Amino acid sequence: MVKVGKWIAKHRVLMLIIGFLLIIPSVIGMAKTRVNYDLLSYLPEHLETVKGQDILVDEYGMGAFSMVVVENMDMKDVQKLEDQFSEVPHVKDVLWYDDVADISLPVEMIPKDLKEAFFKGDATMMLVLFDNTTSSDDAMDAVGQMRKLANDQCFISGMTGVVTDIKNLALKELPVYVVIAALLSLVVLELTSGSFVVPILFLISIGLAILYNLGSNIFLGETSYITKALTAVLQLGVTMDYSIFLLNSYEENKKRFPGEKERAMGHAISNTFKSVAGSSVTTVAGFVALCVMTFALGRDLGIVMAKGVLIGVICCVTVLPSLVLVFDKPIEKTKHKLLLSNMDKPSAFITKHYKVWIVVFLVLLFPAIYGNNHTKIYYNIADSLPSTLDSNVANAELKKDFDMSNIHMVMLDRMDAKQKSKIFDEIDSVKGVKWTISMNSLIGPAVPDSMIPNDIKDMLQSDDSELAFVCSEYESATEEVNTQIASIDKIVKSYDKNAMVIGEAPLMKDLEDVTNVDLVNVNALSIAAIFIIIMIIFKSISLPIILVAVIEFAIMVNMAIPFYQGTSLPFVASIVIGAIQLGATVDYAILMTTRYQKERQRGRDKMEAISIAHKTSMPSIISSGLSFFAATFGVACYSQVEMIGSICTLLARGAIISMVVVILILPAMFMIFDKVICKTSIGFLGGKK
Repeated sequence: MVKVGKWIAKHRVLMLIIGFLLIIPSVIGMAKTRVNYDLLSYLPEHLETVKGQDILVDEYGMGAFSMVVVENMDMKDVQKLEDQFSEVPHVKDVLWYDDVADISLPVEMIPKDLKEAFFKGDATMMLVLFDNTTSSDDAMDAVGQMRKLANDQCFISGMTGVVTDIKNLALKELPVYVVIAALLSLVVLELTSGSFVVPILFLISIGLAILYNLGSNIFLGETSYITKALTAVLQLGVTMDYSIFLLNSYEENKKRFPGEKERAMGHAISNTFKSVAGSSVTTVAGFVALCVMTFALGRDLGIVMAKGVLIGVICCVTVLPSLVLVFDKPIEKTKHKLLLSNMDKPSAFITKHYKVWIVVFLVLLFPAIYGNNHTKIYYNIADSLPSTLDSNVANAELKKDFDMSNIHMVMLDRMDAKQKSKIFDEIDSVKGVKWTISMNSLIGPAVPDSMIPNDIKDMLQSDDSELAFVCSEYESATEEVNTQIASIDKIVKSYDKNAMVIGEAPLMKDLEDVTNVDLVNVNALSIAAIFIIIMIIFKSISLPIILVAVIEFAIMVNMAIPFYQGTSLPFVASIVIGAIQLGATVDYAILMTTRYQKERQRGRDKMEAISIAHKTSMPSIISSGLSFFAATFGVACYSQVEMIGSICTLLARGAIISMVVVILILPAMFMIFDKVICKTSIGFLGGKK
């Protein structure tokens, strides 16, 4: 690696030319990678609800729908609006009162079920059906055009509206995330590094790595908006350590080889690659653990972030050394005193009072475990958006005017009218069901098949099956609606084993079931993977237990805080935070442990070895922790999308908690378990007494 390092140092201009030329394919790749704004589309394909969505598109040419509430408008104007909506590209059908009766017929004279479905006071509701899936560009474009046609009296709700709002909000916020993360990281680096120029070079190098990572996502076809939003922020926070390590190594080697900068950089690249390759494995393992999730968002985020760490390592030993050598003179001219240059006094205080930190650990352990296990999780995606957005305003109007929140779809095999009447009578009696609309309710059970109007038939009937809409007063992702869905499913399957209950609420019920299992699996795998890596690095049984326990304690403290604050977390945050915080911050513990092992191998006693390891590691741990905090904290404060904001809040807080826990608790653990560590680790004392 020294030879490779020297070659990179010698050909630094060539490395920079290649580095900047790679921006072109990266930008093209970014532009051609589709962004998916619908989290429900990441549910596994074997689920009945997901299969039902596919059947809807294949057999009915319908993939999504929106409930449109119109207030204080004349019937003729509502009919005109319905006609305008019908002409919007990718709107398949609009179901309203005039599909079953002439608008000249007084509302009082229509059947009770239809009256409840379409009218309430001065408000009326129509059901707009789209010819593509919820998150498709076609359906979102259709909602956008419908919003332009609608006025202040018209409110368009439904999952496609929610996804459209997420897209509009994310497109506006994403560029700002990068700027905030970069500026705050720059401030921290300017305070903790020894030169004013170095932090700018760090950000250029990491910025290029982020571009390469986002551009290479083209092979995935598409990525989630959450992945795209977090990639830059996480990559900046996680890979900053590598840049700091390279510069520190370069400064040390310049003292070894005075006047031979290329040679010093060659050795620095070699040292950095060896150290960073080892420490990055734990970070990659944390992200790879996300790939085992059956909820495919985990795989999306895991692949992109693991790839980002590897690209970050490569840029750290190619682009960054070239930048440092090219700008060596400005670096020297802008040197200043290090803010964290001397940690002897605080380190001595911490190591001297190690018993206090163990008591703090034991006192906080049980509240942390309890809070972590009882933090409330929510699954309703609309709840993660501001209440002022069009979709949430429309949902609120729907609830206010019609006392409804959801429409489920029931798909049944074709059967005789009597059986269907029985099924829908039973469904109507389920708690929280407002009404059902089916062929029976629209046309009547006595009308022969040949007499049914074609537009109604196309909307609700295929060659093999028939559709019905079930209105629910319960919101998605609540215990009430989940119980209701289970009851409806039981009823329809008692008559037809192939029957399906599909729609937004059934999908969110499956989302809850799937992600609850994923949460356990991801945490178990990430802990196991990092445990094995640490065991191999240190040839020890006790050290992986101590290191993982310390970081897991930090994670539990972090996750317990929302419980004691009385707030709930979006499901995505609860799943990914454990793996990411473990993978990203276990490096702090590994850094201190490596130095502790080195000093014990040199023959130093327990107290001296721990003291040296602690005071030499503290500046790097604080600098790294603050950089990670800075990269995520600003985004957490700015983002209006709670899915992203809550993850960044947890990461920012987790970086600080992990940093504090490693600095205070880990040396205390070494003090207490030194004998155990020495006996359960191969060659820990290096053969010296």
